[in-house]
Amino acid sequence: MKMRSRIGWSALFATLAMAAQAADVSLEGSRLVVSGELDGSAAQVFLEHLNSGKVLTVVFEDSLGGTADAAGLYAHAIRATGVNTEVIGQCNAACAYAFLAGKNHRFGRGLQVNALLIPVGARPNPGDLASRWRGDGAHKSLAEFTASDTAAAAAPAVPTGNEGTLVATAAGGSKEKWKPEHGVLFTATPTLFGRVYNTYYCDGTQGRDLTRCELLPDADPRKLGVLSE
Repeated sequence: MKMRSRIGWSALFATLAMAAQAADVSLEGSRLVVSGELDGSAAQVFLEHLNSGKVLTVVFEDSLGGTADAAGLYAHAIRATGVNTEVIGQCNAACAYAFLAGKNHRFGRGLQVNALLIPVGARPNPGDLASRWRGDGAHKSLAEFTASDTAAAAAPAVPTGNEGTLVATAAGGSKEKWKPEHGVLFTATPTLFGRVYNTYYCDGTQGRDLTRCELLPDADPRKLGVLSE
């Protein structure tokens, strides 16, 4: 399997080669920037910022995965507060589901390659691509990659307190079925003529060599609803 273009992929490979790091959360004006794995360690800080009412956009920057429980918690908090989401660099698995919970979800501008890797059980057919990640579809898809339905019921993971604020509670202990480097990869690559948007299926055998993923035809992430703007 070959990609048609390798422009900018060296930077993405460098990101993939980075050691996994726990999530780091920082508030930059109205933008809440989250980087590292969504493992739940920064969940309380994340929710405190969302409860402040100052956040308009949650930005995921080079977040290479995390746990299903953390994905559900972040996704429910984002959905409940109605904020937008943005990806800068790489956003995989747990990060991808949290990203799709935004009111509007987009890739960031700039010269970097932006990539969103969503785990799937098998190569998607055109029907899957057209409907799987619209509305509540992403939330339902999350349950397919956990050992139980606890992560699918994301709302109990982040209940509403007496004052109407979101608070973190203990996770349900789900065990993920997600496989590294296996899923549908949505990309935006900068070129001299603007950004090129593509979609690929990565079966996992390619490892970190994403140039071996299969290009899927007629699958612009903007038209599929993966990017809302």
